[in-house]
Amino acid sequence: QVQLVESGGGLVQAGGSLRLSCAASGSIFSINAMGWYRQAPGKQRELVATITTGGSTNYADSVKGRFTISRDNAKNTVSLQMNSLKPEDTAVYYCNGDIKIRWGVLFNHYWGQGTQVTVSS
Repeated sequence: QVQLVESGGGLVQAGGSLRLSCAASGSIFSINAMGWYRQAPGKQRELVATITTGGSTNYADSVKGRFTISRDNAKNTVSLQMNSLKPEDTAVYYCNGDIKIRWGVLFNHYWGQGTQVTVSS
């Protein structure tokens, strides 16, 4: 089994910062891309940022210049530094990983349980 466990969510005032972390564990042979998604109440889950094994990053336009994604391939972790937070960033944030559990099988998407980020105005 593969588990992704997020941490670091919470309540912060607008303009503040939070750092989310996610650790993947279990039966992991290889991890491809990792990323963060978020889902606000009444809205669909949306991409926030992704990062490849080689460090190439992709960000949603709404967070460019404010959020930074990083990863530690040796530790199977991915982090999201969120600065200049806005009330519209309020959502449940989910960690995602493209993970292969053994040689010869396909990569599958795995999700964490989510962590709440609330930004007050």
